[in-house]
Amino acid sequence: MVTLVVSTTIDPASIGPASVLLAMPGWSPGPSFEGVRSYRNGEVRMLQHDESIVKEDNLDTRWEELIEESVDNVIFLSKHTAVTNRPALTIHPIGVPHLKEGDVPPQGGKPGWAAPPDPRMGPWIRLLKKIAESQNLIPEYEITMEATHHGPVTSKPTMFLEIGSTLEYWKREDAAQAMALLVWEGLGLGGAAAVGEWDRNSAEKKVLLGVGGGHYVPRHMDIIMSFKGWQKKAITAFLEEQHIKIGKPNDFK
Repeated sequence: MVTLVVSTTIDPASIGPASVLLAMPGWSPGPSFEGVRSYRNGEVRMLQHDESIVKEDNLDTRWEELIEESVDNVIFLSKHTAVTNRPALTIHPIGVPHLKEGDVPPQGGKPGWAAPPDPRMGPWIRLLKKIAESQNLIPEYEITMEATHHGPVTSKPTMFLEIGSTLEYWKREDAAQAMALLVWEGLGLGGAAAVGEWDRNSAEKKVLLGVGGGHYVPRHMDIIMSFKGWQKKAITAFLEEQHIKIGKPNDFK
């Protein structure tokens, strides 16, 4: 089983962390894949192409069919935009479950669909904050989760790692370094144990599902960041309150 880390040269917030990551030890050329450059490091595959990643549908199943390697999960490196232009490092699941059949997703995906969220998002947002603090990126950068939104379509557990929120910050080397370290340490590429691996067969590894809240899910973030006694792993999936209302959207149970 392999992890696909996907980047694109047309996005400075994607190619920046990818370049830092590829400069770290252990990488070698990977298999030829639809004209897309690939690199391997243990059970990790870095893909580097020149198109928009939010419309790169079914990348996981295409890889499995052409390369004949089973895909465990998919990680996309991308830019983040916000009306406030505030610097941010974010993690979020993907999908557009609020759209009806016939709607046209503005940023990829398929109406009514959401990818399985990556079980590592909770532990990784805590790791990201630790890395950002060590590099003195806080309080300049906000470290936050986002609600489920945009594509591409995938069938394996997926998350986006994003740098925001303007060109100045998309190109920042310190932000790229932080995101590269998150992937490096999170996937255990340096030889240490991977962070947040989840085993459905273990009774001790709890599952956390968050529904409701705003786009930046502050209530969910509070629980994820403050639940220090919870040493096991969490799976976090967020649906924006304005799109889907179930019971009391601001409750968290």
